[in-house]
Amino acid sequence: MKTEFDAELESRLLRYAAIDSQSDPASPTSPSTEVQFDMLNLLVEELQDIGASDVRLTDYGTVLASIPATVEHDAPVMGLLAHVDTAPAFNATGVKPRVHRAYDGQPILFPDAPELRLSPEDHPYLATKEGHDIITASGATLLGADDKAGVAIIMTVARHLLANPDIPHGPIRLAFTPDEEIGRGVHPDLPADLGADFAFTLDGGAVGEIEYETFSADGATVRIEGVSIHPGTARGKLVNALHLAAKIIQTLPQATMTPETTAGREGFIMVTDMKGSAATAEMHFILRDFERDGLAAKGTLLQEVCAAVQSGEPRARITCEITPQYRNMRYWLENDMTPVELAHAAAREAGFEPRSEPIRGGTDGSRLTEMGVPCPNVFTGMQNLHGPLEWISVQDMGAATRTCLILARRAAER
Repeated sequence: MKTEFDAELESRLLRYAAIDSQSDPASPTSPSTEVQFDMLNLLVEELQDIGASDVRLTDYGTVLASIPATVEHDAPVMGLLAHVDTAPAFNATGVKPRVHRAYDGQPILFPDAPELRLSPEDHPYLATKEGHDIITASGATLLGADDKAGVAIIMTVARHLLANPDIPHGPIRLAFTPDEEIGRGVHPDLPADLGADFAFTLDGGAVGEIEYETFSADGATVRIEGVSIHPGTARGKLVNALHLAAKIIQTLPQATMTPETTAGREGFIMVTDMKGSAATAEMHFILRDFERDGLAAKGTLLQEVCAAVQSGEPRARITCEITPQYRNMRYWLENDMTPVELAHAAAREAGFEPRSEPIRGGTDGSRLTEMGVPCPNVFTGMQNLHGPLEWISVQDMGAATRTCLILARRAAER
């Protein structure tokens, strides 16, 4: 369905996606990369240009702004959030967005990767988008619709509300965060600085998806110190740290507890990267489960595997440090489903039957909800995230924009 917002949404996403803003889990700074400031500073300028109030870039790298209320009665403060960083899982430098106008239902090809095909047979949701304007990258990078589609939607909503003060709504707070992809998007000061009674992240998938249950997540760092010696005299002396790292990976359940072997409500343990030498090695893992007990069990399993490998080679030193990341937002939202019910009602009014299924991932809303700001996740249309086959429909973004505008009105009515 074509919308009045399509041209603006397309223009914004094409502009934002072309800006490199990849985050870096190895960096201790906030934001983790300087390139994210290219997006953050641009949003400060654009928000000021459209007349938003209280626009500022915090010292922890989040852009905040306000849309003043147009109703005279007291209304709750609603927040809208999206993140500016793109995933470090795949190349995101030099993104060349492409628009496939009035999609014809045939496989989409990529000029920078002729071997790639985005086909409706392999991706059934794409088959439902004939006639839509589809945006992809060129094949050499991800697109970055996660979450620049959310940024484009929120900016379009903000521009429309500020340009049309006759639309009734309460006070709205906007936040554009860095480093969501590496689990560091919500700074401890953000809930107070946002000042919202409840909020919504625009960071979801297919039209109609309103999500209020996410993985609970921990990260783990395993460090291995071997015994280094010249290979020519290594017999009985060398303890190769890389061999021990490989043994840890192989000892973990491969058939039942990895992302590629699990689905639905099943959790997993995933090694995300490994670096080092025969002398020392370091591995990073992500642990995921929908329940606290299941997450704790996965951490215990990883520690037990490390301890077992350590006991088999006492000359080495193996440590396993587990760090909390975020928790299932359901634990808090199920106590007050008002924001979820509001989003469901807005989606229905916009013409879409809402669906709420668990996210096999997390959002900034997971941490915000845990920190006291109820924050479900609203669809944007983004698909095939974190890889070269990523795509999104402009018209799906338009559907999300309409839903957000209805949310703003309905929030004031409550």
